[in-house]
Amino acid sequence: MFLNVLLSMLTVSGNEVVQNADTTTRSYALEEIVVQDFKTNKKDLVPMSRTSMSYRQLSNQQISGVKELTAVIPNFYMPDYGSRASCPVYVRGIGNKSDGTGVGFYIDGVPYYEPLSFDTDLGDVASVEVLRGPQGTLYGRNAIGGIINIYTHNPLEYQNTRVRVGFGRYNDVRTQVSNYTKVSDKFGFTFGALYHHNDGAFHNSFLDEKVDKMDETEERIGLYWQPADEWLVRLTSNFKYSNQGGYPYAPVDAATNTLQSISYNRQSTFRRLVSTNGLGVRYTGDNVSFNSQTSFQYIDSRQAIDQDFTTADKSFVVNGRNQNMVSEELTLKSNNDSRYQWVFGMFGMMEHMDRSVDNNSYTSGTDSHTDYCVPTSSFAVYHQSSYNIWRGLSATAGVRFDYEHARTKYDNDKITLSTGDRAHVTDFESSKNFRQFTPKFTLQYKTTADNLIYGAVTRGYKPGGFNKSFATDSERAYDPEYSWNYEVGTRINMFDNMLTVSADLFYIDWRDMQITSTLAGVGNITTNAGHTESKGAELSLTARPIDGLQLNVNYGYTYARFLSYKKSETVSYTYNRLPLVPNHTLGANASYTMLRAGWFDRILFNVGVKGLGRIYWAEDNVTYQNFYALLNAKVALTHGMFTWELWGKNLTDTSYMAYGFKSSTGNYAQAGMPAMFGTTIELNF
Repeated sequence: MFLNVLLSMLTVSGNEVVQNADTTTRSYALEEIVVQDFKTNKKDLVPMSRTSMSYRQLSNQQISGVKELTAVIPNFYMPDYGSRASCPVYVRGIGNKSDGTGVGFYIDGVPYYEPLSFDTDLGDVASVEVLRGPQGTLYGRNAIGGIINIYTHNPLEYQNTRVRVGFGRYNDVRTQVSNYTKVSDKFGFTFGALYHHNDGAFHNSFLDEKVDKMDETEERIGLYWQPADEWLVRLTSNFKYSNQGGYPYAPVDAATNTLQSISYNRQSTFRRLVSTNGLGVRYTGDNVSFNSQTSFQYIDSRQAIDQDFTTADKSFVVNGRNQNMVSEELTLKSNNDSRYQWVFGMFGMMEHMDRSVDNNSYTSGTDSHTDYCVPTSSFAVYHQSSYNIWRGLSATAGVRFDYEHARTKYDNDKITLSTGDRAHVTDFESSKNFRQFTPKFTLQYKTTADNLIYGAVTRGYKPGGFNKSFATDSERAYDPEYSWNYEVGTRINMFDNMLTVSADLFYIDWRDMQITSTLAGVGNITTNAGHTESKGAELSLTARPIDGLQLNVNYGYTYARFLSYKKSETVSYTYNRLPLVPNHTLGANASYTMLRAGWFDRILFNVGVKGLGRIYWAEDNVTYQNFYALLNAKVALTHGMFTWELWGKNLTDTSYMAYGFKSSTGNYAQAGMPAMFGTTIELNF
């Protein structure tokens, strides 16, 4: 039983959902149920570079959030810095650190468009998968780098109640409860709640207080109704609230590339509220399947930041955001055993965002107050066809047409802080239309032993937009960015599935890259950076030499540079490396499980190393972080429904920069998290 489970957990393309067996062994004897995205065809004829992790794998490695997938998945980088306001994702060097994203994000098919909503908890999900490379043909806007799909448990297939209480260094308290109940053969429900507190790890010497305190909570509910075998109706609602300090940024001495102490004079904070709701209706027939996904997301956030990061009272900025987004996607696909497989779909989205920016300049005694709204609407149609030409040889072609209309209404006043007098500075209204076809072509050969080789050519696209801050009129808006992704890869199973090897090579030709710069007293400004390229390789090895032992090695190499980027008449970054793109990502993990070891039903030992670097922090390549590695470990002891865990992260207390940037006032960076260790008690009913 356990060997079958272990083998199924190591599937490269697919997602596992765990099913408990009985009261005594439910915490470790798992029956895997494969979950796939609806857009995956039945014959699996469309190759892609994909990494999946089941709940058990996430738990063994103590991965509690999306950011901790960094380096565990090849060429995946999501820096842990600042606050929940800043959640950029980079896949194969493609990403954006400010508004907008180059990587799509979905939970149970519900789209999340704003990066500040990405940093979510993974403590009780069923599985996570990351698709690397442009996925615009099926997923559309903002999928130029790839896709993150998160799946939760279906209570009609999985029933359990789990309670977790954990405590760690820096007074890190994490409590979590979840329940999955099958009321009848046709109806089930789920609910969950999380509370997390941390006193903070970084100290502001000027204010003599911790910078990064954190309090957050998350609640979710789900109702599942299966009126007939072919139909499933799912209504889900997720609520997240966080209130935290943020921005433990310190100056970097460019001459020595060393980080100085954190010292600035005004407390900085970030608060966010995210409510996401989805209604999914799915029909699975003998010949065709249909899926409707209706989604609504509400975001309210407030960011207050000492933007000069010094003890001088220069610039303090308050950003407010209020956003509503509603979307609908209809997908129809084949579901038979034919050699020809197809997918048709339509997508529509409307988003309305109101934002405000108060830029307080205490040296001049004024506040630059900006109000602006950005309503955006988009529509898309897409199709993908796959055909099994001969035995294991198949070809796929797809195309998507996207249309997007964006408007902005901008109003700026200057307020005298001492008197409150307001003087109108400027206002304007503007709109932009974006249209784009994104084709995809793949060729795959798959053997009877499920070994395969493939090649793919894919178009990537991300629409343009409007800046909320700008120094000149030419910086009010930025243009779309485009890419062509060329890729070849293979997956090989050897020694009766005791060893699985996946490898691929890629080259990305990237035009009009959207890049974000920080200007003190102004804010973040996105511009287009000309012509860039990203090329590299990915390798994943999974070995099961003996019962109970699983070894995983994931390595990614990316070389990304500007081929043509002239910042100004006197400044050129041509042939410089792209910022925030690790040259190497490495994740190595060993997990050994003993069943029925004396009094314990299960004993788990897990040791992992993950590393990345070199990373340049800005386009000038002056400051950087060399390759570093972090050692993590976990021990879990299970008896009946009770599990006790001891875990540690960065056990060698390695010092490194987690994130850096260049401002008009200098170079700044945030130190990485020091050694973190703790214990968790889990009960499964």
